[in-house]
Amino acid sequence: MYLLEEPTIGLHMADIELLLNVLHRLVDEGNTVIVIEHNLSVIAEADYIVDLGPEAGDAGGEVVACGTPEQVARNRVSRTAPFLRKVLKMPRAKTALSS
Repeated sequence: MYLLEEPTIGLHMADIELLLNVLHRLVDEGNTVIVIEHNLSVIAEADYIVDLGPEAGDAGGEVVACGTPEQVARNRVSRTAPFLRKVLKMPRAKTALSS
């Protein structure tokens, strides 16, 4: 199992693409990869997302949404969802109350 916290901080977009290739290869080889990340391009590549919130710090810590990127993008409570929809190019009309 690999656990990475914000691995994209300070990386150029080309380096993020290289990192994603390595992470996909690790998963393809049977490894579990858990990434704590705010970069939407990386989040959109996930097999499964656990979105915590609804706010940061003391106002957070609850599971707001979970599922595939598409499922989380349809969640109306998730603060991540509207931004994730843009990355995934999903129309707003497809949103649902929960995943």
